[in-house]
Amino acid sequence: MSAPPAVDHRVIDALLQDLLPHADGRRLLLVYARYDDNVDTFVVGEVQRRRVHVVDQHSVLGMVEAWQQHLRAHAEDDDLLVLTTSVPEEQLGWDLRAYAILRSIRNVDRARIVAHRFGAVDIDQRMRREDWLIDALLDAEPTEGWPRSGSVLTRDRALRALIGARLNRPTPGDGMLDAGTLLEWSRGVDAVRFEQLAQAERDGLSKWLTETVGDAAKVLMRLVADGRAADAMPLGVVASAAIGPNASLDAGLALGGLLGGAHGGELRAFTEAVAGTLERWVHEAATSRNWESAHKRVVQVVQRADEIASGAGLADSLGHNGFLPSAFSARLHALAAALPTGSNRAKVGDAERALACVRDHAMARLQPGRVRAAEMAVRLARWLARPAASTTAVAAAIEVQLADTAWADRALNLLWHGDPGGDPVVGQAYRSLWEASQSRRDGLDEAFAQRLAAWSKHASTVESSGCLLVEQVLAEIVAPLAKKTAPLVIVLDGMSGAVATGLGEELIDKSWLEVSRTGGQRIAAVAAIPSVTRVSRASLLTGAVTAGEQSAEKEGFQAFWRKRRRAAQLFHKADIGGGAGKLFSDELHTALAEPGTVVGVVLNTIDDALDHGQEGDRAEWAVDKITYLPALLDAARSHQRPVVLVSDHGHVLDRGMERPTSASGVESARWRTGEPSTGEVALSGPRVVYGDGTLVAPWRENIRYTPRKAGYHGGASLAEMTVPVLVLLPTLEQLPSGWHVLPRESSEPDWWESRGPRAAALPVPEPPVKSRKAKASENVDALFPVDAPVEESLGSKVVSSAAYKEQRNFAPRGPDKRAVAAVIDALAAQPDHLLTISAVADAAGRAARQPEFFVTALERLLNIDGYPIVSRVDGRTRVKLDVETLRLQFGVGTK
Repeated sequence: MSAPPAVDHRVIDALLQDLLPHADGRRLLLVYARYDDNVDTFVVGEVQRRRVHVVDQHSVLGMVEAWQQHLRAHAEDDDLLVLTTSVPEEQLGWDLRAYAILRSIRNVDRARIVAHRFGAVDIDQRMRREDWLIDALLDAEPTEGWPRSGSVLTRDRALRALIGARLNRPTPGDGMLDAGTLLEWSRGVDAVRFEQLAQAERDGLSKWLTETVGDAAKVLMRLVADGRAADAMPLGVVASAAIGPNASLDAGLALGGLLGGAHGGELRAFTEAVAGTLERWVHEAATSRNWESAHKRVVQVVQRADEIASGAGLADSLGHNGFLPSAFSARLHALAAALPTGSNRAKVGDAERALACVRDHAMARLQPGRVRAAEMAVRLARWLARPAASTTAVAAAIEVQLADTAWADRALNLLWHGDPGGDPVVGQAYRSLWEASQSRRDGLDEAFAQRLAAWSKHASTVESSGCLLVEQVLAEIVAPLAKKTAPLVIVLDGMSGAVATGLGEELIDKSWLEVSRTGGQRIAAVAAIPSVTRVSRASLLTGAVTAGEQSAEKEGFQAFWRKRRRAAQLFHKADIGGGAGKLFSDELHTALAEPGTVVGVVLNTIDDALDHGQEGDRAEWAVDKITYLPALLDAARSHQRPVVLVSDHGHVLDRGMERPTSASGVESARWRTGEPSTGEVALSGPRVVYGDGTLVAPWRENIRYTPRKAGYHGGASLAEMTVPVLVLLPTLEQLPSGWHVLPRESSEPDWWESRGPRAAALPVPEPPVKSRKAKASENVDALFPVDAPVEESLGSKVVSSAAYKEQRNFAPRGPDKRAVAAVIDALAAQPDHLLTISAVADAAGRAARQPEFFVTALERLLNIDGYPIVSRVDGRTRVKLDVETLRLQFGVGTK
């Protein structure tokens, strides 16, 4: 007779469920088995619960004594006794067997036990021929038990449940099990435990996984069985050297040994599975809130892959790889070699192609700071490739600064810090590019300073030679907005043009509409002289060239608006914050809620950071990094207030100047009295407030007269003298007459993104006065004369089509068809058929008073049968047109 099988309390439980209906009052069960469990007492039954005692006894005398003892101990209850034994039935007398259920020793049908553990009546007959599977299912049952099955436990369902237990991952009976799940499992401790399973179970599971998942599982499970589970994914990355058209024989031979002889289709399947899983992990690392752990998981795999590749001599064969950090570094080195420097004027096209390769690498999404620096380097390369801006007047220089040079300043500020990854080769290339670009900047500043010196002698509000002066901003920019709705004026003390370009970009992406009184051009003013807070901010807020503290600014601000019959309040740093549980003070909250009150708020975050050394490693400012700014913008939108985001002066950053410049007559970090020296200019005139109307200010960034800070202002450089003015509207209904929407595409210089010439802003004239009847009958778009014929553009063809007319039945209050046609044509004219929402609003004119609603209406009109002809991309900040699908769906041909 064969040796008794080992059983535990779960097997006994299953036996009792099967045998208790045949007990006929008997309380003894004899089982041919060896009890291998620490649980010797448990309860069975769900409705009628009974206690069970298990005794493992392998002699007849011991069995009889155990039964007698049980009868004495449990004379008053109905507890059951289970005796597991190796004694053959024929050696037992009837005095014991007569008390046993079914009067015999019961054998353990392990397959039947498995069926019971799954809530089934029977099992797939194939499983009875696979002892390893039955043993594994009995051994691996989770604490909470196996999932319930149907009346028959199928082999596939049983194997999926077993895989789930061994992988420590839920795999429902008909659920998906893919290579990605297995690869993720291979990275954990459960893969190590797999090595400790019986050989038969390892072979059986590996075979089933190969049949179910494919050849990738075959290679993976072979590596797991060899104790190389942790290196499975890194090996899959390295294995890309042996596939593809450029695979070398040496690489194939080296990898054959590393991967246990895997080759051909199974090797390709494995590498593709690894690449697909890594791609998904990279996406999760780039978008997940749990960024650190997701990032770490990817980096561990690719860094180990680099180590394996280096040890196997495969590094050169993997230069094309899209995951290896070494390949990413190689792409950055190629970019560094393509960048222009003082002596090397490489073609911009080479740098563009190198940047595209950098962006295509998976590590680009895990190291966005390095990609950002690479993008800024290529932007500077484009800037250097163009002729230097030549201006003959201060007004033109200030406009060019905000429209062009400030963007270069923004790139220079970020590139100053080098490669965030610390690569010395890339860092040196960035340094050389920075120096070449800074040399051009110095030339622009020197030319501007000379013009400023001549201009300042006569410049005033009476004759400014075409310049907008900082003291004119309230009258020229804010007052026209106040005719319709009282605006919110936010003064970002020290905001330079470079900072303004980033903030403007972000705010447009957050659905604010930037507008300008000049089509296609952001508003810029000239700071007072010297360009320090006490002079230029006071001049801005009072509307006259002056110097003063906060009290003078408040009085002057109120007096300015009092003359225009407007109530006004100005809030400085100490006036903004509320008490516990309140972000804003009661006074500020009340002022913002009062529709007729012009509200001014001074935010000192940028200026404070410069003053206290906190800007040193900050390459760019974001809206949420400026204290109170996000909440103020939200409040303005809530109360439907236009916002004027304005500076009082710009600034230059410290570039490692260890010692102050020695000079006489020092009054501040960037201005003094006396005679000018190299890098300085003498300024005099009615707008020069200090120095008895004459002072000296440096135009070179690397001159300062006082102890070191993070940045400085007061000088005569373009960055300091340019005052950016961003006018933001929550709705086009507040657009002043003759003003224009300023799309993001218009405010950026054409070299900032490689997408061709920038779009020009369209004028939005006032709509003609119409009778009530006419207003009710049609929604006239003021972009077009009433009787203007519809041109045969793509847009006009679409809105004249039968399909469009049918769509209008579902949206009878949709936008005027001429506005729809204009937007289609504007999108179709772009190389990538993409525009920001503000550019769409610009093209649509007054039909897009609420741009978000207009785009939604456009989607309903044009997206026939759910096809995304119009869609929002890039975080819903831009609108994309699928031109080919548009032509097909509306039947307007291919040309």
